Amino acid sequence: MSKSTDSLSTTNGIHGSSTIQEQGPKASNIELDVTKLHSLPSEQQNLYLLTFTLSLENYVCSLGHEDICLKQAQFTKELVKIVQLPAPVPTRVIRNSLGRCWSYMLDKGDRKPLYESINQLLAIISAGKNEKELHNRHAAVYCIGEIYKAAGDSAITLAGISCSSLMRLVKLAQNHVGLRAAIYRALGKLVASVQGSLDENTAKEIWKSARAAASGDKAALVQINACWCLEQLITNTSHFDSASEFESLKTTVWKTSDNATAAGRRAAASCLATALVKAYSDSAAPTLNSKPKRSKKPGKDQVAPLEDGDDLPSRPASPQAKRSVMKLELSLTDLLTQLSSQYVRTSTSNRVRAAITHCYIKVLQRLDRSTVQASYGLIAGHLLSELLSNFSISYDRYRLLLTRKYVQKILADCLGSQVLAESGRLSAAKVLINNVLKNYPQAVKEIVEPSKQALVGALNALASLIESLGSVFSSIGDICQDALLQVLQHPSYTVQIQAAYCLRIFVLACPQQLIHCASICMNNVTREMGHLTTGRHSHRRCVGFANGLAAVLSVSSLQPLYGSLEISSRALSIATDLLKNSGKSELRVSGTQVQVAWVLIGGLMSMGPDFVKIHVSQLLLLWRNALPKPLTKENTVQRDLAELNYLTHVRECALGSILSFLESNQRLVTLDVSNRIAALLQNTADFLDTVPVRKKDEDPSLRIIPSLHLSDLVVMVRRRVLQCYTQLINFGPAAGADALGDSKLLSLAVTLFADPLYAPGSLESSIANSTANFESIWDIADNHGFGMTGLVHGQDIKCLPSEENTPDQLNWKGTDDGIEAIDNALMTPICGALEYDSVYIHTRNGPQAKTLPDPPATEIVNSAITLFAAVFPSQSPTVQEFVLEQLTTHLSAGALQRAPGRRAAVAVNTAMALLGALKVAVGEISAEPGDLKHPAVERALQALLENFLISPDRHLRHIAYEALGRLCNSSGNTFTTLEVNSLIDRIVSNRDPNARAGYAMALGSIHSSVGGMAAGLHLKKIHGVLMSLCGDPHPVVHYCAIDALSQVAESAGLAFSGYVSSTLGLLAQAWSSDAHNEESSTLATSNSELDVPTSWVVAYGIHSMINVLGPGLQDASKARELIVSLMDQFERDTLSTIQAEGLRCWEHMYLYDPGHVNLSTYVKHLQKDLRSSDESICFIAADGLYNLVCRNAQRVFELAGEGLEDQVWLILNDRPELDGIRNLIETWLGQTSLTEAEKWISRIQQALTKSAAKQTEEIPQSAKPGAEPDLQDEEVAGFATGEIKDQGAVAASEPSQELLRWQVRVFALQCLSKLVTNIGKDLDLDPGSRAGYTLQSKVGDVIRMAFHASTSPVVELRVGGLRLINQILTIFGVTPDPDFSEALLLEQYQAQISSALTPAFNADSSPELASAAVNVCATFIATGMVTDIDRMGRILKLLVGALDSIDAQESQETAVGELRGLSPNAQTMVKMAVLSAWADLQVARADQSYLNKVLEPNVGKLLPLWLSSLQEFARLRFEPDISTHTGPPGPNESLEAVYAALNRQTLLKFYQDSWLRLVDAIASLIEQDVNFVFDALDSRKSTALTNGEGPKTNIDYRDEPVAFFFVLFGIVIEALVTRPGNNSSNDLLKILSALKKILLPSIAGNAIFQDSVFSETIELFDRLALTEGSAVQSVLVDIARTLCITHPAAVDEDTSSEVSEGTQQLFELARIIVLVLTGSLPNIADPKSAPPDHLNDDAVSLIRNGFEALADVSTIFPSIIKADLYAIILHIFSTILRTPACQAAIVGQTLPVFRRFLQKITMPDPQLLPAIASQIKTCLHQLLAILDVAQRRGHESSLACAKNTLLTISVLITTTSSVLSADEPRIATAMEATIDCLQDLGLAKVAAGCLRSLLLTTSDHQSDEAIKRYLFPRLVVFATDTQEPDPENARTLIVQALTAFVALFAGDVDKAAAVMGVVLPALLLRAQGGGKETYQNTAARILELARGPLIPVFRGLVAGMDVEMRGFMEK
Repeated sequence: MSKSTDSLSTTNGIHGSSTIQEQGPKASNIELDVTKLHSLPSEQQNLYLLTFTLSLENYVCSLGHEDICLKQAQFTKELVKIVQLPAPVPTRVIRNSLGRCWSYMLDKGDRKPLYESINQLLAIISAGKNEKELHNRHAAVYCIGEIYKAAGDSAITLAGISCSSLMRLVKLAQNHVGLRAAIYRALGKLVASVQGSLDENTAKEIWKSARAAASGDKAALVQINACWCLEQLITNTSHFDSASEFESLKTTVWKTSDNATAAGRRAAASCLATALVKAYSDSAAPTLNSKPKRSKKPGKDQVAPLEDGDDLPSRPASPQAKRSVMKLELSLTDLLTQLSSQYVRTSTSNRVRAAITHCYIKVLQRLDRSTVQASYGLIAGHLLSELLSNFSISYDRYRLLLTRKYVQKILADCLGSQVLAESGRLSAAKVLINNVLKNYPQAVKEIVEPSKQALVGALNALASLIESLGSVFSSIGDICQDALLQVLQHPSYTVQIQAAYCLRIFVLACPQQLIHCASICMNNVTREMGHLTTGRHSHRRCVGFANGLAAVLSVSSLQPLYGSLEISSRALSIATDLLKNSGKSELRVSGTQVQVAWVLIGGLMSMGPDFVKIHVSQLLLLWRNALPKPLTKENTVQRDLAELNYLTHVRECALGSILSFLESNQRLVTLDVSNRIAALLQNTADFLDTVPVRKKDEDPSLRIIPSLHLSDLVVMVRRRVLQCYTQLINFGPAAGADALGDSKLLSLAVTLFADPLYAPGSLESSIANSTANFESIWDIADNHGFGMTGLVHGQDIKCLPSEENTPDQLNWKGTDDGIEAIDNALMTPICGALEYDSVYIHTRNGPQAKTLPDPPATEIVNSAITLFAAVFPSQSPTVQEFVLEQLTTHLSAGALQRAPGRRAAVAVNTAMALLGALKVAVGEISAEPGDLKHPAVERALQALLENFLISPDRHLRHIAYEALGRLCNSSGNTFTTLEVNSLIDRIVSNRDPNARAGYAMALGSIHSSVGGMAAGLHLKKIHGVLMSLCGDPHPVVHYCAIDALSQVAESAGLAFSGYVSSTLGLLAQAWSSDAHNEESSTLATSNSELDVPTSWVVAYGIHSMINVLGPGLQDASKARELIVSLMDQFERDTLSTIQAEGLRCWEHMYLYDPGHVNLSTYVKHLQKDLRSSDESICFIAADGLYNLVCRNAQRVFELAGEGLEDQVWLILNDRPELDGIRNLIETWLGQTSLTEAEKWISRIQQALTKSAAKQTEEIPQSAKPGAEPDLQDEEVAGFATGEIKDQGAVAASEPSQELLRWQVRVFALQCLSKLVTNIGKDLDLDPGSRAGYTLQSKVGDVIRMAFHASTSPVVELRVGGLRLINQILTIFGVTPDPDFSEALLLEQYQAQISSALTPAFNADSSPELASAAVNVCATFIATGMVTDIDRMGRILKLLVGALDSIDAQESQETAVGELRGLSPNAQTMVKMAVLSAWADLQVARADQSYLNKVLEPNVGKLLPLWLSSLQEFARLRFEPDISTHTGPPGPNESLEAVYAALNRQTLLKFYQDSWLRLVDAIASLIEQDVNFVFDALDSRKSTALTNGEGPKTNIDYRDEPVAFFFVLFGIVIEALVTRPGNNSSNDLLKILSALKKILLPSIAGNAIFQDSVFSETIELFDRLALTEGSAVQSVLVDIARTLCITHPAAVDEDTSSEVSEGTQQLFELARIIVLVLTGSLPNIADPKSAPPDHLNDDAVSLIRNGFEALADVSTIFPSIIKADLYAIILHIFSTILRTPACQAAIVGQTLPVFRRFLQKITMPDPQLLPAIASQIKTCLHQLLAILDVAQRRGHESSLACAKNTLLTISVLITTTSSVLSADEPRIATAMEATIDCLQDLGLAKVAAGCLRSLLLTTSDHQSDEAIKRYLFPRLVVFATDTQEPDPENARTLIVQALTAFVALFAGDVDKAAAVMGVVLPALLLRAQGGGKETYQNTAARILELARGPLIPVFRGLVAGMDVEMRGFMEK
């Protein structure tokens, strides 16, 4: 078998090779060798049989149809042989494998052996009592069930005898749980297979037996399978459709539902739900259905005997008459009533209520979706009135809260999230508003006013719907607002709090309603305050509106664009006035005023420190007045009850605002504030000590709040005190925490959670009554739990403050299909509710908002435990020891022995407190860790925790072993060693299963907490002990042992690799053993395994083994094969947690060993699991696919097939929270966006138009996705209608389908935007990009998608559509149409683009939408699609109108189109969008001339606005964090000025996104060089503001900068320094380009050269030069050159001998240029550095610019350092010349610059001449050395280097001859070297050219003359010596040079005659020696001599020749 990841597997699993075969037979040998099997040791027989069975299964599954048909008989024989084996026992794994073999064989082969197989198995089942063991019968029962499941429709005739045989076996299996369960499972499969063909009597026998088992069997597994069997009977037969059978079924279900196992309750609920759904009928009237007679015998028609619980028929059936059965038909109302009638009975247990809730959910999920949506009002009304409003529910607090949670689960999670689509949820919200909320108060007599519980349930459901709908809900926002504000007036405090919470959710989803809701609430508060004495419930209304206002105000910080500072300030003012005036009113009125005031202040606290900080001093004063020091206790006792109530109430309200302050403003809690608040808390605690203890029978008229007794208020105040202490200690300053953590506070905390006699809020009588019947603290349902903490919820432990949510393990039990919360709610005696603590409304955001506060008494315990955890570790050892002794005393108190409930609660509280303290000690919580390492403290902690470890309560044990592990981690190695040894000894000596389980888990926790390195010494001992415990027969012990062993393996890592083999063997045995699963024969084991499944921890252990082996799996073949075999079993298991763990195993297996995983099968498996209803499986599958896609997305989707592409979008639609799918799509897009651009456009288009699911509900007109938009544009309306017609096929065939959720469509639009962005970047790099061509061809589809998005009712879609249009305009705005080159590509879409903008400027738009639309307007105008200003229409008008509204001095707000009434923040956002849009037009003006007409009338307005905006940005950006306002605002200060810090971060974002565009626009105006620009920069009024132009006067140079220089400069420099992550390289270039323009002398003056400014700037330039790329460095070079040239020191001549400050600055600027050059050519600075091998175009340009800049600035330096700079430049050029990579492009470009530089430095400068001469000589020497090296041809560029060097020598000598002496030896050397090159192949022509230049120079310096004298004779010799080699015909060039040299002396006849006298004979000699080939060239040269003024000289020379020479010349 190939190990390729794509190879096909011969197995059904994912593994890419066959399973292990070492001990089993070969696949081709399919006969079991029983003799060999029995000859093996007993411990190896099980493994041998398992191996054979799995091998047989793999072999069968690998065969095709023909092969199976040939070997079916042999297969059947072997399978039956295994079933009949007496030993080893066929365990569950083997039974499952046998069943799969039969199933596959009958499915893929023929069915000839079907009857034979069934008969053989029936023979085993029906054998005599002593003939077959039960395990053989068990295997036969399971196999016969699988056979009927696979091919039962072909064995109907045997169904009756099969059922009879199975039914007879039930009695024999009374002592075997697994067999009884298998019988009912097999009967169910048989019924599902034969369906209606089953005999009625047989069916009734099964029915009767299954009912009896479901209700009477003690084994939960039997009950589950019996319920499933009943469900199959109901589904597949019609024998049980009568009302009597239904009543009997209900009786059975109610009995079964009262089961401790959640799986049993779910099975019973599913059974009843099936019957209810089958009985549902649209018509409520029942009908008679006559059943056909099967026999004429009268006995067949008689009524069967009645069973227990059966109802009597209405009348007896006649023996002669045809029997008629009344079929049960239920309307939806009756159907729901069947459940509610049982739910509300007082005798119904909470377990049954949980089962009924499951039944509700299953019924609603199984009914037709259209029926559910159409009946949502009926369903909601039923749940709210029949359940929540029922007296039997509402009178019991726990029952009420539990029911409220269940109703919320049904309405929100089931209907709202799973059943209803988006339009259905919107309709449901309307129903709740119109049918429930608006009926309060009662307006119509016929409609009953909803109860307060109904209102609470409706508000909860509505809040959930609003959250899921988001901005779509705004379409019904007005009616929702009215309803919520009306319900806020309800007299019930619970309804008020729920309405306030719902109002907060509503405002978050529809933020445009924020100001309106806040205004109405504030006005109502003010109005009702005036009627407090009228007695019309104004007290309660005031509180309701105050809570609503506080909830709305708390949203302001989350929705800063929609908040109002005026309302917030006014609310604070109202609260302050109420507190000031409260003392003037009577107690009841004053109490309401105080409560309203502090509620408002608490809501304002959530606005954050930027709002609160200026009011801190005022708040401290108000709090001090509300929380004064108490008087003596005698004085308090003398107060009357009303006054005590009032004083306590005031303190509770004030402390609520303090808590809100501490939670939302931690930055403001300084040491001083902390100490003051701590003093106030101490005052309150002292006050509570003085309050007398009173009974709860006081006069209600004396209460401030009629429903609260004084004792209740005292509990609430104590809760607040502890909560505030906890916040101060955990989040306050460290010094303050030390001061707070005194021993008194610690003692108080211990008393509150551990004192046996203190149980806050408890009912002593209920404790006494419950003691006798107490079983478990977790089963108590009194919402108090004897004072137990709410931090523990079964196995789940809530995080303490500042603790990260990192659960110790994954979900350990049950399924994760979204409804586990129904069963989890029964695992705690406490239910939370929002009305317990209204502060939660405005202090909890994000995930915290989902948590509900516990009752005040429970919150006291929670806070006490949290306080203890934070304070205890920091105490002295003495105090710690005393506190632990106190805890020990409390736990052993005699009072607890008489109160087991309180004893259990104290134990849980103590364990949780110790766990929290140990978490702090080891640093898991961000508090002062303290020290718990004192020996006495360690011993005390050890004793307490070990006592908890042996508790029968496994939840308490869980807390204890987690704490013990952290104790060992804190205490060190010595303590750990002693503890490990002690635990091992206890395991050996203590046989109690609970103790052994606790000790085992403690060992695992110790190893996990201490870590693999520290615990390595104990690994061997721990492993040995746990391995022995894994074989313990008790299910709890071996479960905990395997779990602990897995933890040890995970923490040990590679150190555990030596124990992998033995551990794997043990895990395999545990997996295959029937003693370790729910199919065990014993009752206790089976029930326990259902509760704590060992199979799951085995799967978890295999996962740990995979992680231990890691990549070593590739070599460990035996271990790998065993692991893979087990993983295949996990994959086929029915328990979802095991399937999930198996998926994790496969994920890591592929990570470590991909070669042994079949990738194709793995991908398809993940694809299948994506559709799982279990949430954890779906999440793991999504993560697994994401990891595969990260490697190769294209390959994954090819292997998965076509379905996955559509599936990912549908999965995301069903589970929007699935981040793995989002990441998968984004990664897939990132990898393939350029290669599959066309496919991606098609995919996204399909996602935007894809239907979520087939539905029959109607889409409301306001939310129909397919509705035609009213765009007031005929052309665009036609465009939209055409699009709808294009989708006509889908719309016509499935008119009821609706689109995916708007959140998914927004994500799809974001993907399309990323696709366009990626293609745009690719087009920038490659204009011929294939992806760009694809996008261009599909631009119509993209615009169509953007158009429909921009006209959607969802704001997010509209914004995304406009941004997409803007992207398209940016990329293709100037692209010509490929079909019509004279037109632009996008011209045909301008109508659609224009109309897409229209809705963005309507009155109902939003600031985000308007801002995006403004950007599109500017981009549209700048593209040039419309160049006529008159044709720009409404787009230009909108921009101009918006600009006018910004510019108008009298305008109080910014308006864009019809959008008005924006908040100040929103106005700023729109204003910056408008100014940025105009700035873009200004920048584009340089390329688009038609924009002049657009900008000229407005640029005068724009420039001051741009500058003022930048000034405001600078103020926001650079102002200190703490505002200068430390007190209340002054009378003349505006709110914006007072609360400037509040909006700082919000406004900064707008400015941050726009400032660069504004700076670019200003810089472009600076380039235009007009007067009004400089006037504006100088803050002067300009006369040219009206038209924006004006002539510029001479203002180029100035000493002082313009007024706005430092604003612009500071912004730019700060942006360069901070470099936020969103600044791309392109932005950096823009910033530097803007800086370059700002630093012009006309703008900056000399300000840039100030010491501090210059030094900071240079440091920044240094960093950029060292870290950025060539493009940025090139701009830096330009800036440095400009600054050098314009530097004052460059203008003023400095002749001093000292280096001035200006000179130093010039040197720094030059250093920047040199730094850039050395970055590109490292060998400049260090000759030993390796030069670059290749230089790209950017580097070439950079080097050329840098060298040119350095040459330009060199001459302006003062004389004192000028010579040094010259030397640097000469060295740089020499380095460039010797660098091989520079020869091709750089040297040629820099040589002219070098020549200009030499010309400048050789100008007369007496002081520098000696130095320059010396440098020139040195440079010449270097050039000669370079030439010498190059002539050796050491590298490919040597020839080019030699040529360039020759040219450089020529340029150097000819240019600097004035500073060189005539006798300079280096010149002669250079001449000689050049002459030598005349005979060098490749260099001769270049050398000849250089010699010509040297010879023909016209300068008359002595050195030039010496050069000519040196060269002339040597060149004559070279020209005449034809014997010397001339590889490149250089003599011709030399002859031309000599001829031209004669012409230089035309003015001096004597010299001319002398020179010509040498040259002419030389020419003739060359001709004689060169032959006829040189005649023509020689003749041409002679004719040149004979021309011009030298004719007489030529004639004279000719005349003087001898005859022979003259004749030769003439020849």
